[in-house]
Amino acid sequence: MPRPTGRIMVAQNRKARHDYHLHDTYEAGLVLTGTEVKSLRAGRASLADAFATVDDGEVWLRNAHIPEYEFGTWKNHATRRNRKLLLHRKEISKLEKETANSGRTIVPLAIYFSDGYAKVEIAIATGKKEWDKRHSIAEREANREAERALASRNRGE
Repeated sequence: MPRPTGRIMVAQNRKARHDYHLHDTYEAGLVLTGTEVKSLRAGRASLADAFATVDDGEVWLRNAHIPEYEFGTWKNHATRRNRKLLLHRKEISKLEKETANSGRTIVPLAIYFSDGYAKVEIAIATGKKEWDKRHSIAEREANREAERALASRNRGE
């Protein structure tokens, strides 16, 4: 069977864009076991509480929930185990420097399959304050209202 091409989305962290100011984004490979891949291919994963850390020159995805494979045996994986991320050395050192600054963290945005390989999109992020969240919601609503007004004007209403 040929390997699927393109990007097949498995899970997204929608709250990350709401809760954080996102800076640089990276695409990283995931080191997974067989049952984890099968569970991801079934579309089952959650990034709700997940984050990434840099430890001893390696990047680790922590607290990401990939449920046990339904048809797995005694070799099934732990659901919230730490998973290693595959990045280039320069990217790892840049992540390490950025997170050394106070208030910055590495947040996973999405897990997906790219040309058959499991990937995770991560971003360097700074937490938003409550007023920042309200400001971005108000800005988004204003943009929607402007687009609606333009659309109705173009329709001649």
